[in-house]
Amino acid sequence: MAADHWTGGGTNGEPELSDSLKTFGAVLKALRDEARLTQEQFAPRVQYSAAYIAKIEQGKRFPPRDLVERSEEVLGPTAARVLTAAARSLTRKAGLASWFRQWAVIEEDAISLYAYECRAIPGLLQPEPYIRAIFERRLPPLSEEQIEQQVCARMERQRLLTERPNTAFSFVIEQALLMRQMGGPEVAQHLLDHLLEVGRLRNVEIQVMPLCQYDHAGIDGLMYLAETRQHDWVGYSEGQQSSILITSPKDVSAMLQRYGKLRSQALGREATVSLLEQMRGA
Repeated sequence: MAADHWTGGGTNGEPELSDSLKTFGAVLKALRDEARLTQEQFAPRVQYSAAYIAKIEQGKRFPPRDLVERSEEVLGPTAARVLTAAARSLTRKAGLASWFRQWAVIEEDAISLYAYECRAIPGLLQPEPYIRAIFERRLPPLSEEQIEQQVCARMERQRLLTERPNTAFSFVIEQALLMRQMGGPEVAQHLLDHLLEVGRLRNVEIQVMPLCQYDHAGIDGLMYLAETRQHDWVGYSEGQQSSILITSPKDVSAMLQRYGKLRSQALGREATVSLLEQMRGA
């Protein structure tokens, strides 16, 4: 999923302080001060405690998704636009594991992005219920706040699919991942609907690798590949709380060969749509 897992820093599950979180907190405080509201006056109007607002302003808490929307009613539309910009900047990085951030930067600027997944649906394709199902089952368990942070970060990453219409996205996913029904039948149904919807984008190609495939080039596991603006290719792979960025031309060439073979072995675009519609109907 290019798994952007949360890795806690500090103590008691506190997320690591980051410049982006501090910046968002400073912007929120400045807008609140401009409205001549104390934390104690502002907090109940956005339906959070004053202590929670204080931690957000200090950069010690990730702002929940609905904070900006609730703030608009209190601070006005102009302030809300400023907060939205600040939130967009931080959500693309905060919530991402330190070992994933380097790939996230490459991912944002890629002109071609390929992904083969055999563990879970790629992060860029996961609908919100599926994301929540993953992180609600994470071990060690996450707090509600940490789950919310993960959901925000991952959904923000997905804006790439529509914000980068000239980037070619290719995904090959195992049929077994669709049949697993992570999170239950309702979540699985939502996932199928979402894949069919995203697959209609001109710059996105989704292919399913059928359960029965005697010739399979993905035996070495998941792989991600990105083509930079300079037309160089970079590879990425990950495992348990770790990852590796692959830049050796020889190794990247091998990954490109394997990915090309995988695409020829997977169901084509139309056959994939047919399978997804069949599974949704069932």
